[in-house]
Amino acid sequence: MDTSKIVGEKIKALREDKNISIEELSQRSGLAVEQIERIEKNIDIPSLAPLIKIARVLGVRLGTFLDDQDEVGPVVCRKKESKDAISFSNNAIHSRKHMEYHSLSKSKADRHMEPFIIDVMPTKDSDFVLSSHEGEEFIMVMEGVMEISYGKHTYLLEEGDSIYYDSIVPHHVHAYEGQAAKILAVVYTPV
Repeated sequence: MDTSKIVGEKIKALREDKNISIEELSQRSGLAVEQIERIEKNIDIPSLAPLIKIARVLGVRLGTFLDDQDEVGPVVCRKKESKDAISFSNNAIHSRKHMEYHSLSKSKADRHMEPFIIDVMPTKDSDFVLSSHEGEEFIMVMEGVMEISYGKHTYLLEEGDSIYYDSIVPHHVHAYEGQAAKILAVVYTPV
């Protein structure tokens, strides 16, 4: 199943179920109407920051957009099961795909954390736009070198290094010098 094709559909269904117009979602999330329309039609694949803003307005967890089922007890994710991926882009308007997110908990009900293995694709992009959202993030580099822009600072993380930060500070996560990398990321967003 191509999970990138269901995110927009789930957002639209949740928005309509809650009787929220695209204009109201735009106003409350701070996203452009055009951007929301493109996300709902699966034309653009958004980065995490817009998804988190949309989730907040809709009153749902970020993971709601990825859920297949609701498991109340512990959820085991086998290596072969984590191969399903959803791609997110740097910037929803330009739809630059550069990260494939492999959810490690998509069937866990009522979770507060979103753990992912993320394959960071090589890219020539160097014009990164920092974004912010409520919550916290933890990143551990599994392969390659990552560059994290955080506020006015830049951190280079090598294999085995990790960083934990408040997501409200403008930030951007990308591979160093456009090389491929792999990270474990855990995102927490308050509901």
